[in-house]
Amino acid sequence: MRLTRAAEYAIRCVLFLSDRGEGRLVSKKEIAQAMEIPDQYLGKIAQQLSRAGIIEILQGARGGFRLVKPPSEISLLRVIEAIMGRIYLNDCILRPESCSKSESCAVHMVWEKARDQLRETLDSARFSQLIQKEICRT
Repeated sequence: MRLTRAAEYAIRCVLFLSDRGEGRLVSKKEIAQAMEIPDQYLGKIAQQLSRAGIIEILQGARGGFRLVKPPSEISLLRVIEAIMGRIYLNDCILRPESCSKSESCAVHMVWEKARDQLRETLDSARFSQLIQKEICRT
């Protein structure tokens, strides 16, 4: 699995909003500049984060983005999967019907275990913890 640029930008966006705190409205321009995210890309990412219930988008001159939940309730996994969809490491995990050996294949079982461990690690990484460790605050 490799993170897409969109997922990386989504993480940056949520990290920035987490540093500002739940419910604090931050302009799109401020996030884009501080986190080096192309403005037009940020709009698309924000829509996906909004659909996932992570942020709220407020339109207008005084609009911007804000977290819907506290950073302690938002995991890295949730943000990544909001952008990329459910994590999998091989096609046989995503679509078991694509491989007739899926149920008895030893490699399939390793992919499944690795995927589960990765998801668990990402789910345990909360943005409240990440902002405490962040050294390049703006």
